[in-house]
Amino acid sequence: MSKICPLFSSSSGNSTYIGTQNGGILVDAGASFKGICEALQGAGGSIDEITAVFITHEHEDHIKGLKTLLNKTNATLFASVKTLEKLAEFDKIPLKATVIATDNDFVEIGGIIARRFETSHDCDGSSGYSFILPDNKKVAVCTDSGIVTDTMRNAIVGNDVVLLESNHDIEMLKKGQYPPHLKMRILSDRGHLSNNACASELNSLLKTGTTRFILGHLSQHNNMPMLAKATAEAALIKEGAQNGKDYILTVARPKGNGVTII
Repeated sequence: MSKICPLFSSSSGNSTYIGTQNGGILVDAGASFKGICEALQGAGGSIDEITAVFITHEHEDHIKGLKTLLNKTNATLFASVKTLEKLAEFDKIPLKATVIATDNDFVEIGGIIARRFETSHDCDGSSGYSFILPDNKKVAVCTDSGIVTDTMRNAIVGNDVVLLESNHDIEMLKKGQYPPHLKMRILSDRGHLSNNACASELNSLLKTGTTRFILGHLSQHNNMPMLAKATAEAALIKEGAQNGKDYILTVARPKGNGVTII
């Protein structure tokens, strides 16, 4: 049986574990290697089963533990060409690592079929990923994007589970202590998805078969889990859908999340 667990999910660090009967993969490695190993154990996994790490982009909260992970395991690194160039520039790729560019191509590893899709973030080559698992379950991980483009929407609809960014409450951000330039960055089309923007996507996802939603990458300064959850549930209630009956919605904590069985 397949499972997904956001090991870390916040503006401070991000890494998501997807496990199957054949092993496991990570999307991002934005915590220390030790922290990732401990979080995997807490999720019922092991670093020894990780066959691949898919990197969404080169920001530190997504790659902090990458080099050590690649040095200490045989995991294959997947990322867009632009992201791989940045990772090499930042000396995040050991010489021994196996590296595969994923630009708009299907790749297969450990019985998992993965496809990259482009996201709208303030770095070239920023990515989301959709996966078809060995039991034919479909999972998508989509964070770090200021808007949901048609490309992104087409990639995430029809998945059984979608981890979607719900980064900030707009009013909290506007009234918060961030400097004006940072607020403008977050609110831009190349920033991060707000609770409202995330919620507006959920109805179409539900209609196309998604029954498990994970809200991720919440800002620890400009959001609260209850706000993100309430905003999402309100959008779905308008369509007559109820959490726990028609779908299951959870909000990822910064670390130590439970496992979602798919």
